[in-house]
Amino acid sequence: MNVRRFDPDGDLIIVKAHLFGKHGGRPLSLALDTAASHTHISSDIVDDLGYSPIDGEAITSVRSAIGNEPGYTLRVKRFQSLGFGFDDFLIHVHDLPGGFGIDGLLGLSFLKRFNYEIRSAEGRILVERVA
Repeated sequence: MNVRRFDPDGDLIIVKAHLFGKHGGRPLSLALDTAASHTHISSDIVDDLGYSPIDGEAITSVRSAIGNEPGYTLRVKRFQSLGFGFDDFLIHVHDLPGGFGIDGLLGLSFLKRFNYEIRSAEGRILVERVA
């Protein structure tokens, strides 16, 4: 079981992640979002790592509180978070609203591979890989 900490006083549960692309890797700060069906990464980060929409698998649109956001799905070389990583991981690339200090959302496309427990008052996430 992995244990990850977050700031219990923050407005969002922020977790660390790492994304690898054609031009190396980059650390990320993601909001853990159990209401997001997919993991979303901001387009500027994906661009910096050498990906482009041409590398994408499908054009998508995500509905949010601010409207429909166009984007695309993309398989990245490697994605890591919460102490686990996956090669050839599918993400959604979309622009995100500013002001939150995050690079994206860690959604169910990643989280559904684990049993996890969020202990909000303690600022801890317990993560266990499903066999």
